[in-house]
Amino acid sequence: MTTLPFPLAEPPDDHAREAGRKLFATGGEFLKGVVAMDGLPPADRVEVCFAGRSNVGKSSLINALTGRRALARTSNTPGRTQEINFFTLADSHYLVDLPGYGFAEAPKNVVEAWQRLLKAYLSGRPTLRRAFVLIDTRHGIKPVDAEILKLLDQSAVPFQTVLTKSDKVKAADRDKVLAQVRAKLQSHPAAYPEIVLTSSEKGDGIETLRAIIAGIA
Repeated sequence: MTTLPFPLAEPPDDHAREAGRKLFATGGEFLKGVVAMDGLPPADRVEVCFAGRSNVGKSSLINALTGRRALARTSNTPGRTQEINFFTLADSHYLVDLPGYGFAEAPKNVVEAWQRLLKAYLSGRPTLRRAFVLIDTRHGIKPVDAEILKLLDQSAVPFQTVLTKSDKVKAADRDKVLAQVRAKLQSHPAAYPEIVLTSSEKGDGIETLRAIIAGIA
């Protein structure tokens, strides 16, 4: 039997599930929003970041992971996240919400400033262990995602693809999107070889993603 490239991550075993539960049991706390590299908190713990185009569901996913409905701000207005937002998780991890990319209701000079900050952060943060790139299951990887994927390759930051809003797509359509995503990822050396399928609304994949983050040392 031929193994598919970039298979879906398997549900965690009991040990991994419990490790994920314990890590996220405190719910997480907002630490600070950063608009310049000199504002970054100390690089003293494991760090994972979440990237994705505007309105892909980053804030909703962070809220679902932490079990806190309003920890990360959600908005129907694209481009509202204008900072790198840091959240503490227990005493061991930072969760980092990166500015949404793509179309944004902000002046061009502001968008360019976000892009400079994003590039500096990804290439210069020594404790960043993995980026989770969120892709809307309804749309797959779009051209606007290409820049962040290329940047992660260039920065040698391992990234794992997380498909969001999976509950909004019929099984047949989801399979087509998975095929498209797998094909696109094969040209990216920094791509981690598993995809996580999630729904923040239904809770699908949340335990799996918690366990993955808990297992990153």
